Amino acid sequence: QVAPVESGGGSVQPGGSLKLSCVTTENIIGWCRVEWHRQAPGKERERIASSTSRGGSTVYGDSLKGRFTVSRDEVKGILYLHMSRMTTEDTAVYYCAADCTRVGMGTSWGQGTQVTVFS
Repeated sequence: QVAPVESGGGSVQPGGSLKLSCVTTENIIGWCRVEWHRQAPGKERERIASSTSRGGSTVYGDSLKGRFTVSRDEVKGILYLHMSRMTTEDTAVYYCAADCTRVGMGTSWGQGTQVTVFS
């Protein structure tokens, strides 16, 4: 299974927006649950959003709902994370994971992309 590849990270001021991309394949998007996680400095990695094989999506955490959304391009196999009204608390490395355990392919992780929110 090819590992997903994240991109789109960078630096942004509080209140700004960023869009991250997780590039997988059309098959991965259609067969697997693809998730966004993040790990802030000194904290454990946490799951922040997911997209099911059927196209349903969930954003986790009250502080993220209304600010973060997910969308996907099924043909290109890309899952996007749209982040808005960002705060310094959103500073983290953002990872994409493709959970394909239900089709016997295990879970693969990307290398992560750094997002820094600074004033």
